[in-house]
Amino acid sequence: MTSMTAVQSDPSPIVACTISRNVQNFDLLIEDMEALLGEGWGDLGFGEALAFLGQPDSQDLEFVAMAIDEEDEEDLGLISEVIGAAKARDIKVVLIAEDVTPAALHQLLRRGADEFVPYPLPEGELAAAVDRMRRASVVADAAEPPVKLSGDGDGVLIAVQGMCGGCGATNFAVNLAWELANISKGRAPRVCLLDFSLQFGSVATYLDLPRREAVLEMLGDVESMDGESFAQALVSFEDKLQVLTSPADLVPLDLIGPEDVKQVLDVAREHFDYVVVDMPTTLVQWTDTVLTEAQVYFALLELDMRSAQNTLRLKRAMQAEELPFDKLRFTLNRAPKFTDLQGKSRVRRMAESLGIRINVQLSDGGRLVGQANDHGLPLAQHAQKNPLRKEIAKLAVELHSIGQSDAEAA
Repeated sequence: MTSMTAVQSDPSPIVACTISRNVQNFDLLIEDMEALLGEGWGDLGFGEALAFLGQPDSQDLEFVAMAIDEEDEEDLGLISEVIGAAKARDIKVVLIAEDVTPAALHQLLRRGADEFVPYPLPEGELAAAVDRMRRASVVADAAEPPVKLSGDGDGVLIAVQGMCGGCGATNFAVNLAWELANISKGRAPRVCLLDFSLQFGSVATYLDLPRREAVLEMLGDVESMDGESFAQALVSFEDKLQVLTSPADLVPLDLIGPEDVKQVLDVAREHFDYVVVDMPTTLVQWTDTVLTEAQVYFALLELDMRSAQNTLRLKRAMQAEELPFDKLRFTLNRAPKFTDLQGKSRVRRMAESLGIRINVQLSDGGRLVGQANDHGLPLAQHAQKNPLRKEIAKLAVELHSIGQSDAEAA
């Protein structure tokens, strides 16, 4: 470690520094910085950092690692200023936090921190965070121009939520969005796919798309979001489908609230004909916001006990809160084949016991579904004749026909 006061005389180039109240409180950070940079880093206090970042010498820094704990929450204003000063110099910021409240973490992420790593540091996580920032910088330099949007839309909002993990909700959302985007050879609808599974969203993986830093920046400051900043957070899949991926790193589930979600949905619907939202399996404080706003809300389940139990729990919770449970359009994935009479009987008994109507039944796409997801391709491109793909395409045509009929009637 090198004192930042000795930068001028030390022959070792200083490419990064830690910023903390007392770096000795973060011994694992010291070890990781030494392993990553050797002697090519320094250490600063919060006040020193603010002064140093105002000097020309600070332009040589690649990144700063800002380490805070619960005692530092009293100085959030100063810490935010330091982050702002670093961003003004185009210096990356890794936020390392121990026992910090979600509200404080939210404030600092909104200020512009590029990466968040919890403390104690998981093995190799600091190096991974730095590598992600470096790769993101390269991608940003060579990135395609931001998506251009026109604001004359009144989009249909379609939400997709799984009743259990692994039921195929994300795969359904991705392929439904792609089929809608290709529904017409003439004027194809403008379609946007939003991955609202903020922590473990897989839409970017299923379409082999990069996760832009602009996503976290936008979600951290939704109040000032407009069509331009929303477009900068989107990535395009083959110039036909615009996607808002989940952030590159884990973020708190309460990073955004109901009002934030409502604003994102409003902007998306203003610029697109169809907005497909992949919801987290976990119920969050803004689930009812999406439910209320959506024209169609698909709830995917499987023919098993966990789906049945979770559906029953959801039904009780929604009815207790007087939410529109009847709005859910239950969709059975990996449904029994047409000739499986016993399986069909089980489906009927399941629906009757839960007091629901299973509106859509989707075939089991088999191993080709997993292969398509691993290759980052929609089923239409990887296995066009797959029975699951055909059924999703048929459903997309039905939804589009209804939308066209409603538009003509209006």
